[in-house]
Amino acid sequence: MTLAFLDWIIIVAYLILAFGIGFLYKNQASKSLSDFFLGGRNLPWYIAGISMVATTFAADTPLWVTEVIAQHGVSGNWLWWNMLIGGMLTTFFFAKLWRRAEVVTELEFIELRYSGKPAAFLRGFKSVYMGIFLNAIVIGWVNVALASILKVFFDIPDEIVIWVIAGAMVFVAIYSTLSGLLGVAMTDFAQFFIAMAGCIILAIVVLNTDKVGGIPGLKAQLPAWRFNFFPKINTGSVAEDIGTFSVTVAAFLTFGLVQWWASWYPGAEPGGGGYIAQRMMSAKDEKNAIYATLFFQVAHYCLRPWPWIIVGLCTLVLYPDLPIEDAGQGFVMAMKDYLPPGLKGLLLVAFLSAYMSTISTQLNWGSSYLTNDLYKRFFKQSKENETEEDEQKDYVQKARLFTVLIMLVALFATTQISSIDTAAKFMIECGAGLGMVLILRWYWWRINAWSEITASIAPFLGYFISNYLLALDYPFNFLFTVGFSTICWLIATLVTVPTDEETLQNFYNKVKPDGGWSKFRKPEDPKTKLAPLFICWISSIVMVYSILFSIGDFIFLNFEDAVLEFSIAVISFLMLRFQLKRTRIFEI
Repeated sequence: MTLAFLDWIIIVAYLILAFGIGFLYKNQASKSLSDFFLGGRNLPWYIAGISMVATTFAADTPLWVTEVIAQHGVSGNWLWWNMLIGGMLTTFFFAKLWRRAEVVTELEFIELRYSGKPAAFLRGFKSVYMGIFLNAIVIGWVNVALASILKVFFDIPDEIVIWVIAGAMVFVAIYSTLSGLLGVAMTDFAQFFIAMAGCIILAIVVLNTDKVGGIPGLKAQLPAWRFNFFPKINTGSVAEDIGTFSVTVAAFLTFGLVQWWASWYPGAEPGGGGYIAQRMMSAKDEKNAIYATLFFQVAHYCLRPWPWIIVGLCTLVLYPDLPIEDAGQGFVMAMKDYLPPGLKGLLLVAFLSAYMSTISTQLNWGSSYLTNDLYKRFFKQSKENETEEDEQKDYVQKARLFTVLIMLVALFATTQISSIDTAAKFMIECGAGLGMVLILRWYWWRINAWSEITASIAPFLGYFISNYLLALDYPFNFLFTVGFSTICWLIATLVTVPTDEETLQNFYNKVKPDGGWSKFRKPEDPKTKLAPLFICWISSIVMVYSILFSIGDFIFLNFEDAVLEFSIAVISFLMLRFQLKRTRIFEI
């Protein structure tokens, strides 16, 4: 397929805009590590928050949602909607602490919180593991998604599409190495609106085709279960493959009570981490860090999914013979078949925006680990007569070189994605049990480096026992792994030497965490009220889910339900606002 001249103008104009933003912030990013990786710690909440949303708006996400819609309808989105519980916990209990810690990376936090050789080992190991290997897997996923879009849209053969992907990565690497996080965040800001506008336009166009006939036609042609918002609790032991998303009672309880705090997975780390923590640390102050994270949760769950869901439902009518395993291609086919010139270019720019925002963040985030937590911590040699300015310039130069290194490793990972995908799922499943340590390290002084090391290793052994020796199915294999890991890290915590008191006192003096720090707290230290924070957490969860369902019911013409859900959202917001005043986080 060929694009019209207008489509090419739109695409080229977008690329010029992205490069221009990168060039604009080049000098500011070159000043220091903090400027390159945290934008000088001066991002307002709306820039940091939108940057978080844009990063999660990857090229593969709309395709994945379309596949979920084909299998389970709207209710299938609970596979990721359930993560809101942990996300809101991060918003109110951890965002302020990450900003207050004033570290450059989350791995630098390890030696702020722990002491000795175990802390140094943990920091160095994670810098390579997360900065290169895990990062390359994530980028590989996103590259494969873009490749599938290009192949369907342009009929590009496999041997050519990898070179196109390489060119796209080189372009992203150029502007992200020029501008650092500030340029990435500002580009994300523009990319988010472009990507959202493109998906909304596509949803409107396909919804109003003659085959679909608007919302009434869509509802008339699809079974009612496609529009169910909530999963079905299956009293049996096996969930259904096709139909309303169904979970067993045990799986439902695991989703709601265990998984959101127990599992570690990139982008949704319990207690915050990865690029989410990076954006919190880049905010102007604690207030902006909290607002940024709160906005991210609202936009991530309430605004982003509905255009994808509408397109996914429409593809079931437009392409009824498309196999479920290829359902994600329906999203791209709708772009190709139903958009006029100009809008095709806009939608391609929308996907390119989603792709570039994710890749630029992953490159910048990964190079921050290799620069700050590997090179600076273990390999930097002080030079005679080297000034502070020269030292910072050296760090920025190394950061740019590491960005290129990550790009090359990720390109190789892209060619091996069939095997890496299996390995990635294995690693994510083996994160069960680590989450509680990542939460408690802020709230219990006795957690030490050995706790985190043990909690990182034990799930692999627990996974092997539960899946291969005991042959358990989900959720019992997951629960076994969580329980096994928890017992292991608790034993390790209690039998190993605690973090030295000087480190703990310095950490407390800097961060002022709540919880089990009474032996380090001074009488005059302000103490945040935890009960109002818990109420903020619960009310915000109710608020976001109510907004999510209110928007959906309004779209599907269920106006009475929409009004009721919107009313609940307003009440929850007022409760949230009232309780925030009691937490002493900040004055509203």
